[in-house]
Amino acid sequence: MSKLPGWLGQLGAELSRLSERLDERRAETEADDPLLGGPSGPVAAGAGKDEPAHVDKVPAPPSYAPTVAARPDPVAAIPWGMRVAAEAGWRLLVLAGTLWVLMRVISAVQLVVLAFVAALLVTALLQPTVARLRRHGLPRGLATAVTAISGFVIMGLVGWFVVWQVMDNIDTLSDKVTKGIDDLKNWLLDSPFHVTDKQINDIAKNLSDTVGTNTEAITTAGLQGVTVVVEFMTGALLAMFSTLFLLYDGARIWQWVLKLVPAQARPGVAGAGPRAWRTLTAYVRGTVIVALIDAIFIGLGIYFLNVPMAVPLAVFIFLFAFIPLVGAVVSGALAVVVALVTEGVFTALMVLAVVLAVQQIEGHVLQPFILGRAVRVHPLAVVLSVAAGGMIAGIGGAVVAVPLVAVTNTVVGYLRSYGQEESRRHSPPPHGATALDAAPARASAGPPERSEKGGDESSPDAS
Repeated sequence: MSKLPGWLGQLGAELSRLSERLDERRAETEADDPLLGGPSGPVAAGAGKDEPAHVDKVPAPPSYAPTVAARPDPVAAIPWGMRVAAEAGWRLLVLAGTLWVLMRVISAVQLVVLAFVAALLVTALLQPTVARLRRHGLPRGLATAVTAISGFVIMGLVGWFVVWQVMDNIDTLSDKVTKGIDDLKNWLLDSPFHVTDKQINDIAKNLSDTVGTNTEAITTAGLQGVTVVVEFMTGALLAMFSTLFLLYDGARIWQWVLKLVPAQARPGVAGAGPRAWRTLTAYVRGTVIVALIDAIFIGLGIYFLNVPMAVPLAVFIFLFAFIPLVGAVVSGALAVVVALVTEGVFTALMVLAVVLAVQQIEGHVLQPFILGRAVRVHPLAVVLSVAAGGMIAGIGGAVVAVPLVAVTNTVVGYLRSYGQEESRRHSPPPHGATALDAAPARASAGPPERSEKGGDESSPDAS
């Protein structure tokens, strides 16, 4: 029994030495094999300096295991063109939503918007007169009052004259229209189209039945016409008051509008505003001159051809000239139809020749000379803008569409140039080889030449 503790002690010492020897062999194996986390292996490379030695390591996959490629980043997996299209797409959607909301707001207050736009057009026409009167010494209030009252009186007299001419010639026109319809009926009976009297009577009866059936619709249309007249009078009053305030206090209103613009964009908008106003003024003045020339020459042609209501037709031609392209076609067609019904085919053909000749002179001579490059808009843009304006806001939208496009073109062009100039101004100056390329080249390395006055041409004093 006395030998038992000694034997147990020897057994424990042997087991300790065996454990130490096994630890040494395992350490040597791990140090020699990189796959098991040696010094060059992935486990040893990622181990920290303070990591305990007894922490379990994740063994690397064996050499016979298949290689699995890492999945790419989802953003990198999308093609570059698709990413650009997506970035542009959601921004376009935001812009489209903003424009849709803006158009809904404008349609809700369409009368106010059209009245204010009409006031802008009238102000652009009358403002040079106010400026001229102020240069002659009149106070601002008196110059505004004289100009506004004169303009409104002239427009009122023109409207009264047109109504008077129509009412004075309505009986003669009615008789000539009735005679023209009878002549057309006789021509159809004798024409090679083999139209019979019964067919013409059936057409007339169908027209009469249609009018009788749609009496309620015609009455509703008449009531709507009364509503349109009331809205027109309301818009005219709004336009008059807006014109007065714009003529009297336009500069202060513009300064107030500039305060609503963010400070960073304010210099560009402040520079674009006067240029847009000059474009609008040039457009309105040029359109009035061109329309007046059209009305005078076409009116004279109609008068010498003995077409009734020559003066009202000339006024209609003047008013419709404010709708580019479409207005000229409509007013010319109206004059030709009146000539055809009242005076016959030959007179209608002569009126058509006069209208086409005047319009050709307008398109190729008057508009390029009077309007110039300041408001030059491509014909396709004119047609599309007039069509869009007519669909959105009727005749008023067709009238304001082209000046809106012209002003927008001027503003966008100026802001683009202003942005490029600002980017060049804030860009770092060229240096190195770029600076040598950007520097102006001298003709020789000698001293600068002297001018005839004896001064140095490169000095600021020479200018």
